[in-house]
Amino acid sequence: MVTDLDTVFAALADPTRRAILSLLLEDDMAVTDVAEPFEISLAAISKHLAILTRAGLISQEKRGRVKWCKLEPDALREASVWMQGFGQFEPVNLEAFERFLASEIDGEDTA
Repeated sequence: MVTDLDTVFAALADPTRRAILSLLLEDDMAVTDVAEPFEISLAAISKHLAILTRAGLISQEKRGRVKWCKLEPDALREASVWMQGFGQFEPVNLEAFERFLASEIDGEDTA
C-alpha cells in the first residue's frame, strides 16, 4: 500500500493518535482496549482510529463481534526514508560556532 506522506504526517500530528500507535506496538488490541486509557469517548477514539486506518498506519479487522486494531509498521517506511534524507547533514556544534563568531567579531574590532 502506497501512503501519502501528507496523510501520514497529518495522522501523526495528533498526540492521541501517537499514543494509540504506541499502545499497538505491544500487540493487536480490541477497540475498547485501545480506548480504555484515554479520557475521551469511544466515538472520539473511533474517529482517531479511522484517521490512522486511512493513513495506512493501522488496520482494523472484525473478529466475531469485536473490532481489532493492528499496527502496520511498513506504513511508516516512506515517511522514515523521507526524514532520513535530512540526516545527511552534520550536526551543528554550537559552541564551536560561537567561538568562530567571537573570533570574527574580535578580528573586526582590531582592524
